[in-house]
Amino acid sequence: MYPLKITGARQHNLKNLTLEIPKNTITVFTGVSGSGKSSLVFRTIGAEAQRQMSEMQHSFVRSRMEHLGVPDVDSIEHLNVPVIINQKRLGGNVRSTVGTATDIYTSLRLLFSRVGKPFVGYANTFSFNHPQGMCPVCGGIGQTRQIDIGRLIDTTRSLNEGAIRFPTFQPGGFRWLRYTESGYFNNDKKLADYTKDEWEMLLHAEEHVPPHPSPKWGKTVRYTGIIPRLERDILKKDTRELRLREKEISRIVREQPCPSCHGKRLNEKILSCKIKGLDIADCAAMPADELLAFIRPVKAAGYDTIVAELVKKLQHMVTIGLGYLTLDRVTPTLSGGESQRIKMVRHLDSSLENLLYIFDEPSIGLHPSDLDNLSRIIQKIRDKGNTVLLVEHDPDLIRIADHVIDMGPGSGTHGGEIVYQGSFKGLRKSSGKTGRYFARHQTYNQHPRTFTDTLTIRHAKLHNLKDITVKIPRGVLTVVTGVAGSGKSTLISDVLPLQHPEITLIDQSGIAGHSKSNLLTYLGISDIIRNLFAHANGVSNKLFSRNSEGACPNCKGLGIEKIDLAFMDDVEIPCEVCGGSGFRPEVLAYHYRQRSIADVMDLTVEEAAVFFSELPQLHRHFVMLHDLGMGYLTLGQRLDTFSGGELQRLKLATQLKEQSTVVVLDEPSTGLHPADTERLLALFNKLVKDGHTLIVIEHNLDIIACADWIIDMGPGAGKDGGQLTFEGTVSDLLQQANTPTAVYLRKYLEHGVS
Repeated sequence: MYPLKITGARQHNLKNLTLEIPKNTITVFTGVSGSGKSSLVFRTIGAEAQRQMSEMQHSFVRSRMEHLGVPDVDSIEHLNVPVIINQKRLGGNVRSTVGTATDIYTSLRLLFSRVGKPFVGYANTFSFNHPQGMCPVCGGIGQTRQIDIGRLIDTTRSLNEGAIRFPTFQPGGFRWLRYTESGYFNNDKKLADYTKDEWEMLLHAEEHVPPHPSPKWGKTVRYTGIIPRLERDILKKDTRELRLREKEISRIVREQPCPSCHGKRLNEKILSCKIKGLDIADCAAMPADELLAFIRPVKAAGYDTIVAELVKKLQHMVTIGLGYLTLDRVTPTLSGGESQRIKMVRHLDSSLENLLYIFDEPSIGLHPSDLDNLSRIIQKIRDKGNTVLLVEHDPDLIRIADHVIDMGPGSGTHGGEIVYQGSFKGLRKSSGKTGRYFARHQTYNQHPRTFTDTLTIRHAKLHNLKDITVKIPRGVLTVVTGVAGSGKSTLISDVLPLQHPEITLIDQSGIAGHSKSNLLTYLGISDIIRNLFAHANGVSNKLFSRNSEGACPNCKGLGIEKIDLAFMDDVEIPCEVCGGSGFRPEVLAYHYRQRSIADVMDLTVEEAAVFFSELPQLHRHFVMLHDLGMGYLTLGQRLDTFSGGELQRLKLATQLKEQSTVVVLDEPSTGLHPADTERLLALFNKLVKDGHTLIVIEHNLDIIACADWIIDMGPGAGKDGGQLTFEGTVSDLLQQANTPTAVYLRKYLEHGVS
């Protein structure tokens, strides 16, 4: 069989690579963050396979397929039909659930329509998205959301003082201008002093054209009260802003189960149909493993195939480590790792052969004990006659490779080369960072820091937590671990902030911003750099902003132009006027230390740390990012291109205070090569030394081994979790405990990662 042959790959930082990948094998691509793994696997191989598949389809089908763009490569020969399973969150809105995403709910609807008693309708009517099935009060959502005016409005302030407590309504925000420029209000008047009519106009007025607005009011702009504007623009639309601002929205709304269906989403008629005493909503609220046990013994003459199909799909959920999820769990709440495994479910029983499966770090979010099942699944896919490509950092998944391609040697411009390719056995003898990691002897923290003070979580009962009380040490590095679904995140990311709102929670959620938001704007240092250019050239600093006078008039500062190809994906090309810089061409004639503003935006964080070494107000930011393993990012990189792990580490770099802080991190090693994890641990130790308390939710054994204190949750997932199975030092865990974490940590230390 001919190998997959790539010739002249130059996508992003790839250095004109030519290589061959054996078929019907598992090939794992390793390397530090930014080394070129994803550029080669997803943006070159996957993109070309997807493009060629798309060209074979009818235009109607083609317009609905995912497109990854046209790669910069001379040729790729002997491609297979691709199945790309990435970490992109499933997203969707409250109407998209685990059940709908896996098609398990479809099979469940069919079963209830044929076997449930009494008969109330066909399968479609059991859908909460169907007019004849949904609850008429909540429209199939299961909840009602009402804006709490007391939380939204601070009556002790005026509009100019920020009385509206929601982003984009703050002074200077674009929605704030819709009220201050309307001509209806004294913008310096405290809202507590508003008349009844002013309150009505501010909060509830229907859309209209104001008769006497300020001169700044747009000719086509219409006025709407705050409440209908929030409901129309944010609450009732499945927008990116809604997903990014979910936490901020939760602070101003009261959310409660629908008074009619009590959260079940369906109307009374549909809920009257039952199997063994349970309606379809009761079944959807059960964890997949419990539902499997409920469905398996169901006897239905003539409908055995429906039961068998449902059992098979539910068993796949359990096999893939998602038995703790309920079918009614909405997909936007799933992690990237859970989303990827959900996508894998439909492929487990496929009889198709000679496919090209591409996975993006499938280990993310999984405890080492869960990886055994995942390894077997991936090997099973290969054994059916398929080719599997994995981009992966986890040692246990790298170990199952038939073939390893190690990228590097560094990140960004220092990467894009093949450092090693061959068997896993030969990897540990190679000279790259991955090889050095596998060759080393693994150790653990035998001298943990001591503590005198603790942070207490009392009587935690949320979700699957079993009324537990936990004491977390202050002034040390605490790692909270346990299998996926054991209750770690519920305890630390949900309950802890409720009981101790003073903590700093840094998660992997997105960062709201416009299309031109980049690394510098998020760090809040773009003005410093603009002022450097302005002072050096004696001109306005507005010239060095892509949102102001310096913006290219053709692309409006984006640096790209989109070409609409109708039924094909839009193509992005560099703007022909500014060459992709986003700036007016004449602005690039101004220099600071022999570099234009575009040159500075193209600097990597690592390069910027050297370039701005004599300016502490800039240098410290770049050193922090470099220490977090993000030295390969460019200063002008758009925020919407960052991964979840990168976003979390970016937040860490900006949210730490000078004074002692309790900081919570949710799987900060996500997307990090072991070499970058070492750097992250060094930063953790520095932060603790500086007086911070670090609480880290992690599965990474390198980080677990370095903890001062371990909190292990379990013993299982879902209903079988929610308990405190161990708390103490790493030494005590290794000597006394028999939890999955203890078992795999002992194995890791005894046998290393080779």
